[in-house]
Amino acid sequence: MALLTIRNLTVRFATTAGTFTAVDGIDLSVDKGEVLAIVGESGSGKSVSMLGVMGLLGDTATVTADEMTFDGIDLLHLTAAERRRLIGREITMIFQEPIASLNPSFTVGFQIEEVLRLNLGLGRAASHARALELFRAVGIPSPEEKLHAYPHQMSGGQCQRVMIAMAIASNPRLLIADEPTTALDVTIQKQILDLLMKLQEDYGMALILITHDMGVVAETADRVIVQYKGRKMEEADVLDLFEAPRNPYTRALLAALPENATGDRLPTVADFMAEAGQ
Repeated sequence: MALLTIRNLTVRFATTAGTFTAVDGIDLSVDKGEVLAIVGESGSGKSVSMLGVMGLLGDTATVTADEMTFDGIDLLHLTAAERRRLIGREITMIFQEPIASLNPSFTVGFQIEEVLRLNLGLGRAASHARALELFRAVGIPSPEEKLHAYPHQMSGGQCQRVMIAMAIASNPRLLIADEPTTALDVTIQKQILDLLMKLQEDYGMALILITHDMGVVAETADRVIVQYKGRKMEEADVLDLFEAPRNPYTRALLAALPENATGDRLPTVADFMAEAGQ
């Protein structure tokens, strides 16, 4: 049984020039314990889709769907109080820019302990002990010392580990990771991805991984959805996608990988779309 099911998700934004459709009729589902990758270039609607599910878009956004359920719960008709009890506990999200996601005015320890008090109802001593446990779980060195650090006193990789600790604090059943390695160097990217996959296995979470990196998809995902201009182009098991991509856009993404270069220039999406008559 699917943990999250979405049918015909559409996200529109009101602008001074009229209504802009950022996501146009997306269907997706993710099973318990599954790793689903959503891939596509910047502007394809990957992040907006999941922010719409989380209810984190601004007042100019209109989110509609024929169905949006989480373990049988109708997400479209939750009250504000019901949504607060679900989002941040059962469904959590890691954002692209870890340093921008943390409040610079408070220590990282204060921020994670606040999450624990609000979501789990822990007292001061219990939240402090749990924060230390989480910092150790995500591999933050000298965790007792780092709890008293401000975001600017930590590296980008350490801040991302703090965000991961916050995201898993309540043992969520679904974790959405939005380009979790974008702002990090290559070595740290590998460490963060390995950490995410270990935590996903240890906690038994479903994981939705938003990325434009096909190499990451090949290493981590069970199933892949390819998006382009707000629409779903293709959905397949990860091995099937790499061995026999059906959509011209998917073939373009794979052909653009440096290891697949065969001439003086990498092919473009336009090349494949023209070939397919689109």
